[in-house]
Amino acid sequence: MNDIFRLADDLGPAKVIHVQEPAIGLKAVLIVDNVACGPSIGGLRMAPDVSTEECARLARAMTLKNSAAGLPHGGGKSVLVGDPRMPLPDKERLIRAFAHALRNETDYIFGPDMGTDETCMAWVKDEIDRSVGLPAEIGGIPLDEFGATGWGLLQCAEVAAQFARLKLGGARVAVQGSRRRARTWCARTTSGD
Repeated sequence: MNDIFRLADDLGPAKVIHVQEPAIGLKAVLIVDNVACGPSIGGLRMAPDVSTEECARLARAMTLKNSAAGLPHGGGKSVLVGDPRMPLPDKERLIRAFAHALRNETDYIFGPDMGTDETCMAWVKDEIDRSVGLPAEIGGIPLDEFGATGWGLLQCAEVAAQFARLKLGGARVAVQGSRRRARTWCARTTSGD
């Protein structure tokens, strides 16, 4: 029995939920790490090699980020096993089924992450009416269009440069592991510096 609590410490996780529906190939995990500041919020990551451990680490990071930012949210994360480039109808079926399975789990709010986007969040909203990162057409703020991830990366680089006594002007930077739009936004906003 101790093995199932190997991820636990004083902060959480509060809940670990595994969802499986073999008929459609659904395998997913939700981790609600901590809800001390409010309902948890975190992205839905989709990749063929995601794991419960990865989900727990990401959920903890969301707990700490939301708390540090003073947001009225705890941290959570969900992961869905699958190739995010699968045919769109198959991807929609999996995401809708996962959201439906979590329809009564009010301690978690879905957001986009690696392998998911605004369209995926619209499917979640349609199923359970509880997601962020929605398309502008249904009331969301187009985060990809504004380059929210890239903007955050630039802010971090500027702060880190001050502490490291580095000048960013003329510096060469490698951006690894980010979404295409974030890389594009970083390149666009830093090309003149």
